[in-house]
Amino acid sequence: MVSVTTSIKVDPTVKAESQALFERLGLSWSTAINLFLRQAIREQAIPFRVGEPMYNEETLRTIREAEAGINLRGPYNSVEELVADLESDDGD
Repeated sequence: MVSVTTSIKVDPTVKAESQALFERLGLSWSTAINLFLRQAIREQAIPFRVGEPMYNEETLRTIREAEAGINLRGPYNSVEELVADLESDDGD
C-alpha cells in the first residue's frame, strides 16, 4: 500500500498526550490515526460518542460511592420494606 502524507493541525498538548498514550499501547501516532479513520469508514460514523459528558459530577460521585459500598440501603424483602425505609426520617 502506498501512503500519502497528510498535514493536520493539532493542539501541541493534545498531540503530546496522545502520542504518549499511543506509545504505551504500542502504537505510533500515525497508526492510531489510521485506526480511527478505518473504524470511521467501517461504521460510516464517528466511532465514539460525541456530545456532553454522560454524567455530571454528583452522579459520578454517587457511582463511586456505590462501587465502594458507601451510602447503600437494603436489601429489602418486600416493596413495603423499601417504602418504609424511604419514608423514614433517619435514612439508615
